[in-house]
Amino acid sequence: MVTPYNRQNSLASSIANDLDEYIANKVVLTTGVSPNGLGAHFVETIAKHRPALLILAGRSQSKVQATADKIKSDPASANVATRILVLDLASQSQIRDAAKEVLSYPEPAIDVVVNSAGVMAGPYATTKEGLELQFGSNHIGHFLFTNLIMPKILASKSPRIVNVSSDGHRLGPVRFDDWNFQDGKVYNQWKGYGQSKTANILFSKGLAKKLGSKGLHSYSLHPGVVFGTSLAPGVGDADFKELRALDIELGEVKGGEEHFLDIKSMDECAATHVVAAFDPRIDAYNGAYLEDGNISSDIRPTASNPDDVDKLWDLSERLVGQKFEY
Repeated sequence: MVTPYNRQNSLASSIANDLDEYIANKVVLTTGVSPNGLGAHFVETIAKHRPALLILAGRSQSKVQATADKIKSDPASANVATRILVLDLASQSQIRDAAKEVLSYPEPAIDVVVNSAGVMAGPYATTKEGLELQFGSNHIGHFLFTNLIMPKILASKSPRIVNVSSDGHRLGPVRFDDWNFQDGKVYNQWKGYGQSKTANILFSKGLAKKLGSKGLHSYSLHPGVVFGTSLAPGVGDADFKELRALDIELGEVKGGEEHFLDIKSMDECAATHVVAAFDPRIDAYNGAYLEDGNISSDIRPTASNPDDVDKLWDLSERLVGQKFEY
């Protein structure tokens, strides 16, 4: 078991200092970099360590530009090259356009992809293709985009893919026969979130299984809980009461307290992003799930069943209408 950092000292800023040589000269693509989010904090942190290029991807060009401007305004990262990519993970046609743009970039390779974008909870909604929004954006959108740009990723000497999951994967498995909750008739916002986060973990395992022999390393992670981000702006007290009720139903409330409300600072939450994206000490644990800067064993059976890794890959291919065979 690798334990490079402990809970008290797991800060993205200090870990990035430790991993400076592994960040330098890397081309890093990160989704979900709107201001005040974990993706933005991650790129703002590593920008101080001389990456060759930061590709900043998000649905809103103005929000992504704001993050790029903040990087440029910091003297420690003012000279770092950034590039904005408009990416709407709820539209497969737009994802395909964005992937074509990435494949046309002059850089021969992308060294690290961090799939940090996500939506959490909320009323039933769907992507443009009619998929439940959390599953369709958090997993299917990233599945399609990542596989479409795989030629650029595999061209790296040390490619890594990071899928930001959550300990919220405990809330629900992938519903292989009813991912749309009977078109919303039996929808529960937290079970929907759980399904998407379970899928993030299984996707990382699938990438490691299919492409580990080609040198690719892929990891998933739980960043921790931080309030005030753009992840779920409409979620309030009533929603958290519903979450507590589901945790009680699932037997996930321990000692009278919800473990998922272990509140961290933004710098603590982004710490595991930095470890997953750059730390060579986790190379021997391809496909692993991380938490608190460490390899974690706190993973539910529904997110670690080897058969489900392949089932999810096959389902994902069907839902995007394209096979990705390596």
